[in-house]
Amino acid sequence: MLEKYKNLPLRNGVGIVILNKQNKIFVAKRIDNPKNFWQMPQGGVDEGEDLYHAALRELEEETSIKSVSLLKEVEDILTYELPDYLLGIIWKGKFRGQKQKWYIMRFNGEDSEINIKTKKPEFFEWKWESNENLTNVVVPFKLNVYKKIQQEVNNLIFKK
Repeated sequence: MLEKYKNLPLRNGVGIVILNKQNKIFVAKRIDNPKNFWQMPQGGVDEGEDLYHAALRELEEETSIKSVSLLKEVEDILTYELPDYLLGIIWKGKFRGQKQKWYIMRFNGEDSEINIKTKKPEFFEWKWESNENLTNVVVPFKLNVYKKIQQEVNNLIFKK
């Protein structure tokens, strides 16, 4: 990490795993990173905002999805650090990475409910991805977070 950024805080955030009826995961490509990387909905938490409500708000803002039910709140807070080339650029240069509370939710609606052409679109393409392939499609600096999510989803889907 570049020396001048090492004392920046981590941004408070939430992440949402959306599972469809086939236990595939909603992922989308960001408008600001059109390479072949996919991510799940995630975003910042407003001052004083409840984390779960922040997750529902971010989910709707990014995907228009409202028809969900909570399956599991991931116990740990997951963190990632930005790579040097993004430090000082995204989030107005105020943060060195994110600490996120993740929620696993069941999508109870139809695919027609999903609309990524929102007021402030963040994504330009979306798909349902298998949990097995999740870590193969993510941007490298978020890999550890996605490995943990992959494990959490496996534990949920295959629990006895």
